[in-house]
Order: sequence, then C-alpha cells, then structure tokens
Amino acid sequence: MTEKTEKTALTPKTHTTPPAKFSHGVRKGNILQVAGQVGFLPAEEGKPPTPAGPTLREQTLQTLANVRAILEEGGATWDDAMMIRVYLTDVDHFAEMNQIYNTYFEEQGLTAPPPPARRCTSACRPASSSRSTRSPY
Repeated sequence: MTEKTEKTALTPKTHTTPPAKFSHGVRKGNILQVAGQVGFLPAEEGKPPTPAGPTLREQTLQTLANVRAILEEGGATWDDAMMIRVYLTDVDHFAEMNQIYNTYFEEQGLTAPPPPARRCTSACRPASSSRSTRSPY
C-alpha cells in the first residue's frame, strides 16, 4: 500500500481566513495550488478586506505580493510557478498591466528559465472594486 500524502492549507499572516470553504493555497507533496488573488492590502484584525488603491498599478502590485506570500508560505517562489492566469475587469487595462507585470518580474529577479506560461482575459469583477486578479499554477 502506498503512503498517502497530507494536504496542507496555506493562509499567510497577510491574508484573512477565507469567507467560504476554500483555501488561499494548498500544498500536497511537491504540488502547490494558489487560489485566485486580488489586490487587497494585508489583513488587519477586525477590519474588512481593503483594496490597495484605486489604480491598476496599486492593485496589480498588491495582487502579485499576495500571490507571492502564498507561494512562500508553501515553500515555493515565482521560479516554481508553471502558469499564471490574469483576469482583468477591462481589456483596455492590458497594455498597462503587461508593463507593470514585466517590470515586477524583472525587479523580482525571476531566474529559472523559462518564465511561467500566462493567460490574460477580461472577466467580470471578482470582488469589490478589484481591477485584476492572479492565480499561478
């Protein structure tokens, strides 16, 4: 009989407890899945989630920071990401998001080639006044 690998929920200190039956991230063996993230500021006890700011730049950078926190909680880095899905609330934000995204990963020193695959699409707003969400796989 094979040994069963335990599944571990990941909730960094920067995140609130999920409001429904899901985890921000889950690790099982060497597989790590991250739920879609939005540009909310780090959690503060007793306060509702708050968007990082009204701009695409503020929300995109915070979203990437939120994903990174989950990756790190699970013992991974951006170099381990295989796929990143980007959902924008307006396709007109694509060029700006792409510039922010490219600069972010240059500044993070993403070193393991090749970079993760990426899909970007327009979607309805996922939560509150968020402009973008990310989900790496």
